[in-house]
Amino acid sequence: MSRDRIRARKPTTDVDRWTVGTVERTDSRDGNAVFEVRSDEGESVELVATAAIGKLVEKRLDLEVGESPVGARVWYRKRGG
Repeated sequence: MSRDRIRARKPTTDVDRWTVGTVERTDSRDGNAVFEVRSDEGESVELVATAAIGKLVEKRLDLEVGESPVGARVWYRKRGG
């Protein structure tokens, strides 16, 4: 299964290949983490990553225990993009 790339911190390399957006919703599906993100240009995109990557992103967002990542800024790349 192809998975997308998502980061909680601004990338330091190939910055022009990443899009910045805001998390609108999170979910899980088939053992994967699903993030719905809205880009600064207003495009809504669904990103699918492994559950481990989803947990890592949430950890790096420095959220309080039980706090939702909704509203957090992330950087992402759709698979093949």
